[in-house]
Amino acid sequence: MNIPELFHIGEIARLFQISVSSLRHYEKAGLLKPEYVEPSSGYRYYSIRQFETLNTIRYLRALDMPLSEISDFLKDRDVERIEEKLRQQKETVSARQQELKRIERKIENRLNQIHDAKASVFETIKPAYLPACRIVRMKDSLKIRGSLDMEAPLRKLTEAQSEAVAFLGKVGVYIAKENLLAGRFDQYDGIFLILDEEDLFHGETSRLPETPAVSIRFRGSHPEAPVYYRQLLSYIQEKKLVITDFSREITMIDYGFTNDTEKFVTEISIPVRETF
Repeated sequence: MNIPELFHIGEIARLFQISVSSLRHYEKAGLLKPEYVEPSSGYRYYSIRQFETLNTIRYLRALDMPLSEISDFLKDRDVERIEEKLRQQKETVSARQQELKRIERKIENRLNQIHDAKASVFETIKPAYLPACRIVRMKDSLKIRGSLDMEAPLRKLTEAQSEAVAFLGKVGVYIAKENLLAGRFDQYDGIFLILDEEDLFHGETSRLPETPAVSIRFRGSHPEAPVYYRQLLSYIQEKKLVITDFSREITMIDYGFTNDTEKFVTEISIPVRETF
C-alpha cells in the first residue's frame, strides 16, 4: 500500500533520531499507536498529525519523566497539568541529584582510604589520633582463621538494613580493654562497622570521639594479628601509656579489593593516654 502522507516506522525512527524499538515500546505503553498497520505484513505507518505527540513524548522523556506520567498527560492535555507534572519532575530530579552527591562522597571516602592504605608504612608502631566516627558494634566472641569467618557476624550486624552498606575497608574486629590488659589475643570480643556520615543506617549506632592511640600496619589479615598485638602491648608498657578502650583492627585492603594476598593491609589501633 502506497499512501504518501504516511511514514513507515523506520522513516519515523530516522526523522526523530529514536530507535524502532522505542517506537514499539511507546505503542505497547499506549502513548503512540500507529496510524495504520498493514494487515498482511504488520508494517506500521505514522501520519504527520502524530508528529506533535511524538515531539511531546521525546521532550518529556529528555526530562526523564516516566512513561506512565507522559501517558497520563497525553490523555488529558492541559497547561495546569503539564505545569504540575514538570514541577513534580523537578523535585524528583533534585532528590536524585542529592542522592548522587551522597554517592559521590562515599566513593571519595573509599578512594581516600585506598590511597592511605597504599601509602602505609609497615611494621612500625606510631602514635596516632583516631578520628571521631560513627559505628555499629556487636559483641560476639569469635575466632577468625579466614575471611569466611566474618560473614555470619556481618549478616547479623546489617540484617535489618534496606540500603546495602559498603563493607570495603570499614569492617573491624575488636578486643575488649580487659582482654588486652590480660594479653588474651586468641579471639575477638566483637565486630564493628565504621559508618560514613553519608550511610543511611537504621538501628542503634555509637559515636566515638577523637582519641589518641598507638597504631601499627602490616601486610596480612586477622589471623596474623596476635604478634602485632604483643608488639603494641610492649610499646605501651615501655612508654608507660594507659589503655583506655577496646582495640580497633581493620583490614583496609582485603578480598573485597583484591585477590592478591600480598597486597592486604591491616591496621591495629589501641586507644591510650599518658599516665598522670
